[in-house]
Amino acid sequence: MTHAEPSLGSNYITTPLGWNLHKGMDFICFVHCHMVALAKEEMKPGTKGPQPMSPSDFLGKLMGRTSGYDARIRPNFKGPPVNVTCNIFINSFGSVTETTMDYWVNVFLRQQWNDPRLAYQEYPDDSLDLDPSMLDSIWKPDLFFANEKGANFHEVTTDNKLLRIFKNGNVLYSIRLTLILSCPMDLKNFPMDIQTCTMQLESFGYTMNDLVFEWLEDAPAVQVAEGLTLPQFILRDEKDLGYCTKHYNTGKFTCIEVKFHLERQMGYYLIQMYIPSLLIVILSWVSFWINMDAAPARVGLGITTVLTMTTQSSGSRASLPKVSYVNAIDIWMAVCLLFVFSALLEYAAVNFVSHQHKEFIRLRRRQRRQRMEEDIIRENRFYFHGYGLGHCLQARDGGLMEGSGIYTPQPPAPLLREKETMRKLYVDQAKRIDTISRAVFPFTFLIFNTFYWVVYKVLWSEDIHLAL
Repeated sequence: MTHAEPSLGSNYITTPLGWNLHKGMDFICFVHCHMVALAKEEMKPGTKGPQPMSPSDFLGKLMGRTSGYDARIRPNFKGPPVNVTCNIFINSFGSVTETTMDYWVNVFLRQQWNDPRLAYQEYPDDSLDLDPSMLDSIWKPDLFFANEKGANFHEVTTDNKLLRIFKNGNVLYSIRLTLILSCPMDLKNFPMDIQTCTMQLESFGYTMNDLVFEWLEDAPAVQVAEGLTLPQFILRDEKDLGYCTKHYNTGKFTCIEVKFHLERQMGYYLIQMYIPSLLIVILSWVSFWINMDAAPARVGLGITTVLTMTTQSSGSRASLPKVSYVNAIDIWMAVCLLFVFSALLEYAAVNFVSHQHKEFIRLRRRQRRQRMEEDIIRENRFYFHGYGLGHCLQARDGGLMEGSGIYTPQPPAPLLREKETMRKLYVDQAKRIDTISRAVFPFTFLIFNTFYWVVYKVLWSEDIHLAL
């Protein structure tokens, strides 16, 4: 600013535009008018000024070819390992298969880590939601599922992936997966068992010097969709989170795992296995009230129940793997088959005892006939010996006398009475076996049921719950 002309006096000043203004209010009005003129000049169309950076230019500057970003190199290269925080949202859970010992799950897998090379200040937004195609332009952890047997991505209607970058360089990567995971099962307590199935997340190529996985701590690391139900199991709320670091010849690799506790519901097995086999056993006891002389009825009933129980036992094993140990349902089926088979054998014993009197009478008759024949032969030899006919009798050896009707005696009255007495005695013994079986079989089966359900449903289940 130049000084005013001396001739104008000390109360006037000269502006850069050549105006002579009075000091005070005239100068203030000038400054205000000058600022308004400048603002109008900036508002004229075609006037160029500072413009915000476009998203495309910003992304090109952030991770383009000219940015110097290399997706092949991990963050903090040659420095501390990258900490990747993981959490899982379970969308659906099911198809737990005992024969193949695996389960099916649909999850949202979320990973978050910090990449200082992606930090920015030029863009006003706190975070950027990018297209999944940008995933190929940034570095990502090489996570895989260690106990995975099959998996697939979801691409309907587009790739189910999410990429979000924050101002401080944090990267959120979420993906939807369907997995078939291995789940080794202990079926000794089947179908009253509780299975523990794991999901292991591991790094494939980076050792723990470069990459470390950890569970999310600020919020639940494993979330389950509301209202999630399984056909045969209850997914318990307790989910054990832990670490399963793996040591290989190539180094030590980070690994985290979550354990799902599945409690089996045995309603299906009660309806399809336990109750039908129980009724078959009770049906086999009906033969104890059928007359022992009705052999076709009792034998047919016994054989039918045995074959039915055999079919039931085979059906119970159809949904299980060919394990070498015995499980709970095998014991139940084996005992039920034993009771049914014992009922069939019980009739065999009854039939045998009831006909023992005939064998006894037949034996007594044979013994008496032999004694009579011996007496007759002895007397005849003594009678014909004096006439020289003894050699004839010896040659014929009593054959004529045995076939002659003259020497066939009729059963005496004492023998008939003995026969009737023995018949009644053995029939009463056979009936007594049926009477005893009517009480012994149900009572023994009741004791077995008490012992079976107390051991498997109460004692072993409590031990399993305490172990978990």
